[in-house]
Amino acid sequence: MSAETGWRPCHLIARNQDGKLEAAMPLYEKSHSFGEFVFDWAWARAYEQAGYAYYPKLVSAAPFTPASSRRMLCAPDAPASATAALISKALALASERQLSSLHIQFPHVDELPALQSAGLKLRKDCQFHWHNQDYRQFDDFMQQFNARKRKKARRDRRSVAEQGIVFRWLHGDDISEGLWHEIYRLISHTFLIRGSMPYLSLEFFLSIAANMPRQILVVLAECESVNIAAAVFFVGDDTLYGRYWGSDGHYDALHFETCYFQGIEYCIRNGLRSFEPGTQGEHKISRGFTPVTTWSAHWLAQDNFFAAVGHYLQEEQEHIDRYVDAVAAHSPYRRPSAQDTE
Repeated sequence: MSAETGWRPCHLIARNQDGKLEAAMPLYEKSHSFGEFVFDWAWARAYEQAGYAYYPKLVSAAPFTPASSRRMLCAPDAPASATAALISKALALASERQLSSLHIQFPHVDELPALQSAGLKLRKDCQFHWHNQDYRQFDDFMQQFNARKRKKARRDRRSVAEQGIVFRWLHGDDISEGLWHEIYRLISHTFLIRGSMPYLSLEFFLSIAANMPRQILVVLAECESVNIAAAVFFVGDDTLYGRYWGSDGHYDALHFETCYFQGIEYCIRNGLRSFEPGTQGEHKISRGFTPVTTWSAHWLAQDNFFAAVGHYLQEEQEHIDRYVDAVAAHSPYRRPSAQDTE
């Protein structure tokens, strides 16, 4: 992350009187909105149409990572006021640098009251996550589906197998540099087909594999000993995070198998509690993922725009609530019978 790529680091740190680090907050001065997964392009257009500059803006986020986690990082012995102090300093920094706005992306739910108290407005969204109900094997998970959805899922998995496709799960220390070149080629191919360039370089993945070998996982799909697709995941303490996918062509049901069912199978075998495959995608519902609320928090320097955004966020939240109810109705899971609830 650098100023040249539009992510100028300006992280906040707080030390106590003894010089010991007690709190920190990741911050970037940004000249674009790529890599955030909280879409504010319409806000940027409205700002510019009114004659204001939306960029640069100030963002607290884990770049290219749409996963909720703490943005105000406080040591166990930090004072209770540390979180509020970090938010206050971030707002002051945005004003001092005459930036258009401050955006806190995917904060932990426990941080929301402090963000609201500081005057930021909350934006609600949803993702689709999978939760492990102590399944012992993949078929235990499948048994929770209703008959129609279970038949469809098994048909998709069978279609992949009938194409002669097999899978390997590889951690960073299982992957040679030559194989990383092949994986990166597959990912880049899919980016290019979608009309964009891969932002993260091959060197990035090589560095992660060298320094965090057990935290990066690649599911590699092979057909007749040829690598045809790959999905890159990151492994947390109890959660699997899906990130990148690539294929050299179209294969029936391969995307769903590689990115979703293979990840679920890995979680079951390794005792991970949840699987976050990324943003968007109602198609995840039929693969056993359920809607989960995510949040962001925003402050805009222009009072008139800030008020308008606040009204918009209230209306958007109602839309998100209706959307969650609508997609949840398509869950593949069996509804409890009267006998089950007795």
